[in-house]
Amino acid sequence: MKLPDEAFVSRVRYDAIGVAGFIIPWNYPLLMAAWKVCPALAAGCTLVLKPSEYTPLTVLELCDIARKIGLPAGVFNVVCGTGATAGAPLAAHPDVDKVAFTGSVPTGAAVATAAAKGIKPCTLELGGKSPIVVSDKVDIDKAVEWIMFGIFVNNGQVCSATSRLIVHEKIAEKLLQRLVEETNKIPIGDPMDKELQERKGVIGPLVCERQMDRVLGFINGATKEGAKLLAGGRRSSKHKKGFFVEPTILLAKPEHTVWKEEVFGPVLAVVTFRDDKQALKLANESSFGLGAAVLSDDKAQCEKFAQGFQAGIVWINCSQPTFVQAPWGGVKKSGVGRELGVWGLDNYLSVKQVTTYVSPNAWGWFLKEPTSSKL
Repeated sequence: MKLPDEAFVSRVRYDAIGVAGFIIPWNYPLLMAAWKVCPALAAGCTLVLKPSEYTPLTVLELCDIARKIGLPAGVFNVVCGTGATAGAPLAAHPDVDKVAFTGSVPTGAAVATAAAKGIKPCTLELGGKSPIVVSDKVDIDKAVEWIMFGIFVNNGQVCSATSRLIVHEKIAEKLLQRLVEETNKIPIGDPMDKELQERKGVIGPLVCERQMDRVLGFINGATKEGAKLLAGGRRSSKHKKGFFVEPTILLAKPEHTVWKEEVFGPVLAVVTFRDDKQALKLANESSFGLGAAVLSDDKAQCEKFAQGFQAGIVWINCSQPTFVQAPWGGVKKSGVGRELGVWGLDNYLSVKQVTTYVSPNAWGWFLKEPTSSKL
């Protein structure tokens, strides 16, 4: 790079940051591993990865594939266990130079605290309570499909799920009627069922009984607080085995717990709005800031919301598209840093300045007259 003093030239080089420690969740075990493993290896790092105790098999298979294709021993390592026995020691280990975590806010805070004690960089993706604003200037059928996809894909076990529907009061009745009709048609069943695999929209089981009980607890708590149940709301009566919860829609209020806290299940909370100012206020009144969506045929209105949303990811006339070329991450309690694209690669690179003195003359700091010598 050009410097103001021609006696020097300077360049920047990027070095692998060192050993990366990863802790990933259970909802997308292979995808979450790839988002971290691939840029770390590309940067030249070695890594230690702790999968969720609920879903370790895909990560173990990935590690075995890496071994079979010739990745040197010790480059890609997997340690299994609980957060307390494996995750916490990994984040705090003095030989780990970088930590990346995806999961809940409380665990993320603990990981960040452990990393901070070692003054090591930490990337956190901590979930969300993403809003989806639906204008009255919209095709209702298209809106209904994106609303459903945004909350029911992967059974609602998505950190960026648009779980808060903010719909204009002019179209609320008509849209909710269509939304409930289509939601009640979603098949519930074993994702390994070949017939269901041919369907795009299917509700499978939640990851475990504990998670099912948590989701049902949010639903029951919402109705006790006064939310109106429009669809679903129960454990599926058709499946004695498996932790199936019906896709659920609740007409809520901003003060309801189900509106404020992340459920991580197929549960959509709905409120209505009168004008854009109110809608944006409702969207941003959250401790999370991962994703946000707006559905409208008015381009200027969409741009206004895109600028006003307090979120790291904004979707216009869609919900949940994810591309590895684009940055992924949030603001507020949704985390710190970005993954994917060049931003994800930067997480595992250390920037080094290299400056060279190129003048043939002595620097002259303590010599009165610059001197030169010849061999």
